[in-house]
Amino acid sequence: MFDKILIANRGEIACRVMKTAQRMGIKTVAIYSDADKHALHAEMADEKIHIGPPPAKQSYIVIDKVMQAIRDSGAQAVHPGYGFLSENPKFAQALEDAGVAFIGPPKGAIEAMGDKITSKKLAKEAGVNTVPGYMGLIEDAEEAVKISAEIGYPVMIKASAGGGGKGMRIAWNDEEAREGFQSSKNEAASSFGDDRIFIEKFVTQPRHIEIQVLCDAHGNGIYLNERECSIQRRNQKVVEEAPSPFLDPETRKAMGEQAVALAKAVGYTSAGTVEFIVDGDKNFFFLEMNTRLQVEHPVTELITGVDLVEQMIRVANGEALSITQDDIGINGWAIENRLYAEDPYRNFLPSIGRLTRYRPPEEGPMGGGVVRNDTGVFEGGEISMYYDPMIAKLCTWAPSRGEAIETMRTALDAFEVEGIGHNLPFLSAVMDHPRFVSGEITTAFIAEEYPEGFHGVELETDALRRVAAACVAMNRVAEIRRSRISGCLDNHERKVGEDWVVALQGHDFPVTVKADREGSTVRFEDGTELRVQGDWTPGDSLARLTVGDAPLVLKVDKITQGFRIRTRGADMKVHVRSPRQAELAALMPEKLPPDTSKMLLCPMPGLVVTLAVAEGDEVQEGQALCTVEAMKMENILRAERSGKVSKINAGPGDSLAVDDVIMEFE
Repeated sequence: MFDKILIANRGEIACRVMKTAQRMGIKTVAIYSDADKHALHAEMADEKIHIGPPPAKQSYIVIDKVMQAIRDSGAQAVHPGYGFLSENPKFAQALEDAGVAFIGPPKGAIEAMGDKITSKKLAKEAGVNTVPGYMGLIEDAEEAVKISAEIGYPVMIKASAGGGGKGMRIAWNDEEAREGFQSSKNEAASSFGDDRIFIEKFVTQPRHIEIQVLCDAHGNGIYLNERECSIQRRNQKVVEEAPSPFLDPETRKAMGEQAVALAKAVGYTSAGTVEFIVDGDKNFFFLEMNTRLQVEHPVTELITGVDLVEQMIRVANGEALSITQDDIGINGWAIENRLYAEDPYRNFLPSIGRLTRYRPPEEGPMGGGVVRNDTGVFEGGEISMYYDPMIAKLCTWAPSRGEAIETMRTALDAFEVEGIGHNLPFLSAVMDHPRFVSGEITTAFIAEEYPEGFHGVELETDALRRVAAACVAMNRVAEIRRSRISGCLDNHERKVGEDWVVALQGHDFPVTVKADREGSTVRFEDGTELRVQGDWTPGDSLARLTVGDAPLVLKVDKITQGFRIRTRGADMKVHVRSPRQAELAALMPEKLPPDTSKMLLCPMPGLVVTLAVAEGDEVQEGQALCTVEAMKMENILRAERSGKVSKINAGPGDSLAVDDVIMEFE
């Protein structure tokens, strides 16, 4: 077995690989950029080697620098994680030339599966179901129209070297095929330097379901069931689960056997994933093969009990698989939510800054389930503009899908993140969405259910009552403390009243609170009562309570006459007032936000790359005004209406904070 391995990556995946390596008694080496000097993965490793400036193209993906780090450390093997150099055949070749083991597949398999046209041809030859389409070279738009008509609309026009949604168009008729071909070709040329285009049938009611495979160099290959990855936003996975709520055993077996056949056909070794698109009738078609460890691998580990990283290391060491297909079962259900540093209320724009608070739920048993959190950050650490915005992968396991969802809901409510924008509220909303709960999902779920973006959650009346009861009980605890402190000062103990009015999300609940040593009983106007119990004390940022007979977890911040409460995707101000205070509050005028309609505000922290207009220019609705870069993404800011630029406050190279004024209009 290897004595020392280098992890050619950063963040949560580097930490994840280190955990297994260290458990196996293998020393680990981290590489780090200037921005990651104090990162968790750098601190966690047995050794760490500096590799260059913050931009990945000057550090993490510079093969020569990584190879030098390998030589300096004496590492015998390299695990690439995912992203960066994980699917770079030149890196695999460099390792082979240096006599260093690559904890991944052979260079030939990476090359064969890295090209979408080649991979589809190989899949078809291996007996894998492929989407009807045309894989040959398409000369021009008219030929694209002819081919599209022969395949049958709708069709998907895709770049061969594409990824991340670039160079991809759906066409429903001849005109859209003509326009889509040219647009895809242009995007492919500019993004990948390869303008080859292919056309295939567009699958309706599509689900994204992938099969995990594991192969060794001795001819053995197995599949470890499937993962459902249909909850996606802009072709980026957000929620994954294993198994799929859609597949039956027969379809699972057929998909698994085809995935293994493809892996063997290309001489694959190590862990890999064969992705399929599945229609509403359970017809499945090959999409692509990812020749690396997937982000969502933890859910497979949770339902199979197989440590995929350990298996990858053993295969790279030349060992034969110690497990067979008969050893792979399905134990319970697992769900993964990707926690991103992005603001769901601002169309999921990246968010950077310092994590002033980072308190994930404790890993291990939770209720009848289990919590796992793969992360690469820590409280006080910084989310950098240079790298992927993922903060953590929160996973839950339970005996059934319903229990796994419920465990996830509680875990999300208990996850405290402050200092940056994050998508925890959105993830909570998805976990409660009826379509997700039913399992009736497709890859269009987010686009269909949140067409105007995410604007928070309005809780149902019963849920509001539970929050109201919790807040009035917490308020009583706070009032008792205040009365005792003031009583000590003026030598007179003040009595805390029993009648209150709780206002939240546009609802007013007059209540009466009766307390005893065990908790509080909150009675509503209609006579219903809720019992509230818990050990919350003023100043606690998390309240774990029992309301009625069910647990309730609230994130709590104090505000005047109440609390800011976050739970189940809702973020609300809850005011707890005496009847007289509530009467007077109703007479107060509403404070209106300042008018920013004639300003272009920076939607996230970032760097101004270009300005597309000048002072005095007339602009039209939808016109590009400037480009701001954050987290490896360029964001084009456009005019919301026609107008004239009166003042420009920022220029190329300027670093901006959220809501900084970039320009003003007459």
